[in-house]
Amino acid sequence: MADIIVRRAIAADIDAIATFNQALAAETEHRILERSTVQAGVAQLLARPELGFYLVATVADQPVGCLLITTEWSDWRNGLFWWIQSVYVQSEHRRQGIFRRLYGEVESLAQHQGGICGLRLYVEQNNTAAQATYRDLGMAPTPYQVYETSLPSGAIPSGQANFSAD
Repeated sequence: MADIIVRRAIAADIDAIATFNQALAAETEHRILERSTVQAGVAQLLARPELGFYLVATVADQPVGCLLITTEWSDWRNGLFWWIQSVYVQSEHRRQGIFRRLYGEVESLAQHQGGICGLRLYVEQNNTAAQATYRDLGMAPTPYQVYETSLPSGAIPSGQANFSAD
């Protein structure tokens, strides 16, 4: 296989990342995502680095996979968890070390940045191949389950979200 290059995503990657996210949703949750919403979501994140960042894996200068990093503050550990999300590798490039390289870059970035207390991700319960990959990389399942509530307007407008405590 040609050399795998892992780098931070740039605006020119928006279409590829949107395509990967649509494929991920279709494969894992049998959901069809609206392309314009996904493209806007990717563009929003790239424009607002405080929300997170994407890493893109390329082979012969073509994107073949990506992942998204977002953060979660842990007051218990006085540090940030990096959440690995939106993991996708094109089917023809799977089992060739693409995710391993992406994950290695995440670990390296976290160690060099400091203040990162751990890496987390969630995986579909029936995705045993992905679970085996994560275990092989040294990750372990947690005793937690993820719960969620969708809100009527989950999209963040182009301005910053405002939070206040009463």
